[in-house]
Amino acid sequence: MRTPDFKPSGIAAAVAAALAVLHLGAAQAQSQQAAAADAAKTDGLNLERVVVTGTTGGSSKMKSSVSVSTMELDAIKQGAPTSAAEVLRSVPGLRAESSGGEGNANITVRGVPISAGGSRYVQMQEDGLAVLQSGDFNFITPDSYVKIDGGLDHLEVVRGGSASTLASNSPGGIVNFISKTGQEQGGSIGISRGLGYDETRYDFDYGAPISDRTRFFIGGHYRSGEGIRKTGLSTESGGQIRGNLTHELERGFIRLSFKHLDDKSPTALPLPVQVVNHEVREIAGIDPRKATFYSPYWVRDVVLDKNNNHVSTNVNDGLAVKSDSFGLEGSFELGGGWTLSDKFRKASNSGRFAGVFAANNGAPGSYTVATGPNQGQAYHGRAFAAVVFNTSIDDAGNTLNDAKLAKTFQLADGARLTGTAGLYSSIQQLGLTWNFNEYLMQASGDKPALLQTASATPGLVGAAFGGCCSRAVDMEYKLTSPYLALAWERGALNVDASVRQDRQRASGTANIATADGGGALRYAAATRQLVDYTLRHNSYSVGGNYKIERNLAVFARVSDGVAFNADRILFGTPLDGSAPININTVKQIEGGVKWRRGGVSTFVTLFQAKTDESNYEATTQRRTSNQYDAKGVELEAAYSAGDFRVNGGLTYTHAKITGAAPGDVALIGNTPRRQARLVYQIAPSYSWNDATFGASVVGTGKSWADDAHTINMPAYQVVNAFINYQLSAKARLSLSANNLFDQIGYTEVEGDGHAARSISGRAVKLSLSYAF
Repeated sequence: MRTPDFKPSGIAAAVAAALAVLHLGAAQAQSQQAAAADAAKTDGLNLERVVVTGTTGGSSKMKSSVSVSTMELDAIKQGAPTSAAEVLRSVPGLRAESSGGEGNANITVRGVPISAGGSRYVQMQEDGLAVLQSGDFNFITPDSYVKIDGGLDHLEVVRGGSASTLASNSPGGIVNFISKTGQEQGGSIGISRGLGYDETRYDFDYGAPISDRTRFFIGGHYRSGEGIRKTGLSTESGGQIRGNLTHELERGFIRLSFKHLDDKSPTALPLPVQVVNHEVREIAGIDPRKATFYSPYWVRDVVLDKNNNHVSTNVNDGLAVKSDSFGLEGSFELGGGWTLSDKFRKASNSGRFAGVFAANNGAPGSYTVATGPNQGQAYHGRAFAAVVFNTSIDDAGNTLNDAKLAKTFQLADGARLTGTAGLYSSIQQLGLTWNFNEYLMQASGDKPALLQTASATPGLVGAAFGGCCSRAVDMEYKLTSPYLALAWERGALNVDASVRQDRQRASGTANIATADGGGALRYAAATRQLVDYTLRHNSYSVGGNYKIERNLAVFARVSDGVAFNADRILFGTPLDGSAPININTVKQIEGGVKWRRGGVSTFVTLFQAKTDESNYEATTQRRTSNQYDAKGVELEAAYSAGDFRVNGGLTYTHAKITGAAPGDVALIGNTPRRQARLVYQIAPSYSWNDATFGASVVGTGKSWADDAHTINMPAYQVVNAFINYQLSAKARLSLSANNLFDQIGYTEVEGDGHAARSISGRAVKLSLSYAF
């Protein structure tokens, strides 16, 4: 069956038709005054909340001309998330493949493709500034540096729209984690314990005034244990502490903030599977929900640093991240309608990414055990090529600043015009050292051992993938982005327009280790690649919102944005300025309706996104250049009746590849990989005396694992559930379960079908907290 195309005129017609029906119902309903009082009590989507993300001065969701969702901390906790990316699965229109553990997630929005890891088109922020300036660095993604605890106040997610012009490298959207600032005095302490898995976590937060104009907040967490996936040893440890100090001025405020993060956790990479009749099937002994191939029986992985020294590393350290940041924020009313604001943050980020990737799905045979208690004994079973992705994150620090000057003009006809001029600048460091060693390992999900090879090092085969991937990267990306925004408001109508010019200067070096005369890998000056180029792109966004009445509004917007390539194009193209550098652009059209009545509130958006991107894949040394077109509808809704509440969302996307490089023209017309037609969320809850209980279901339809449509990924649903019981006015006992029914949910499959990655299995947690 052919799915009809959504053209701009089609969007306008659909919105107009929806408005006509809704407005007719509103005209026959109760008075506007009664409706307003009712909405204030029952608006489950909190449409009157002022949103600061993707705006120049803050605007309520009801008045804004962008699609935006908000989530409070209590609602986030009820979803029993196991990572920051897991939270985002509950946001309509956002696609988060949170199957990599506590980092390394793939995130996109509304049919914009995931053709590279990370979040190329969606910027992840903390308090309005990027965590990392590019979301798709190899082996280092922004979600790795974001941890959910009591320091979070709420989450704001802007999809499309002004994200193209009010942030950089974010044409698909902005995810902003906003911190508490001590506005409400008090805090809490808590302890949680995994049931059926080894994890213990301690949380605390507290905020209070110091004087009439000064307040502070501090919070954080610490945890230790094995984690959800069994490894046979303690692979989780660490936590974070963060805080801020705010001083209110006569006409403005100043805020100092800090964060210290030092944490390690297992990361999940694709595991051996097999494909039968285009369907993914598990291999006996390897549960894709639980296996990691971390094990007490690993040997030290000896790798090469940038100075050609050999360094001994622990594979079981998994994903280790460190971050120390300091921030300064201020806002000042200058008089005469002028306002000056500035946000600054300097962060030192580093770490290591160590994960075990299945380079094949193995073969049965007769082997000799090389490590562990059965060393020297015969092993008759399946063995596979275990490649250790061992990357040192030498430096991912950044310095960011966003300054803006705004003035509001009161016009003679009662209208109001606000102009904002801003300058965003950032310096993003990127120092990475790749090492990929291959080992022979038991194909077992329970404390696998290494198997004997010809090497003197137990289990070692040698450098993986033909020695392609010992790489040294030392880059600096400087971004300077002036922007201008105008917002006009008169009565029920709001119109805004904004432009931005992103100017990126990339400089540094990249090198590939090559074999010396004795066959050992070394970095040589002759193979060092110089990087020195400059890119720029002009983006725009124009939108409008009209409130037909207090409980009904319509909006529309057109946008054009860019995401610059970063290290994913190293080694594939001359980057010294002698050849053109490709960029990735997204053009979007959207329009929708916001409506509430009684206990119902809804946010419906029709969208179209056209993406033009280029990639270079380091392991296959293959270039791609594709164009994509995605059209669909996004629904967010809430309903409340007394003690019963339910929130939910549904996104239908019809996406296809519309252009490709000469060698890939056969892909044109296909649905992009991992793009399901239907993704949905629903989360009911009910309060009864001192207890509140509920569940959430996050589901995704079937999709293709590859652009060529040779492997199917089946549909799946994840059910999360919780029970909160108020022991006293200040003490609460909570029981929560993530993936309650222990479902397998494949999020990606290797192109030849030998390996796949699934969401983790059931994780049940018991928590006790005390508020004061």
